[in-house]
Amino acid sequence: MAAIKVTFTLDQSTLGRLQDASARLARPKSEVVREAILDYYERIGRLSERERLDMLRRFDETVPKIPSRSPAQVGRELAELRQARRLGGRRSARTSK
Repeated sequence: MAAIKVTFTLDQSTLGRLQDASARLARPKSEVVREAILDYYERIGRLSERERLDMLRRFDETVPKIPSRSPAQVGRELAELRQARRLGGRRSARTSK
């Protein structure tokens, strides 16, 4: 595969990380960038570990808030709501402003 030279602008922190990774892996910076882009590309559309943990945390917070009613109780409540809607909603007098 033919290599094509390109120019990128990186902030100081990112450049430092690139130089550090290159030195620690004993690989050229261009190879580190190629591998990082490939890794990033393969993860497109998938959750990062941080996103996955955040979703699990929110799930764990939400589940205990779900009322523990039986299906029969839920069915009765829905039937009552439907009946109230058919009969015109609230029966209390409304005050006009």
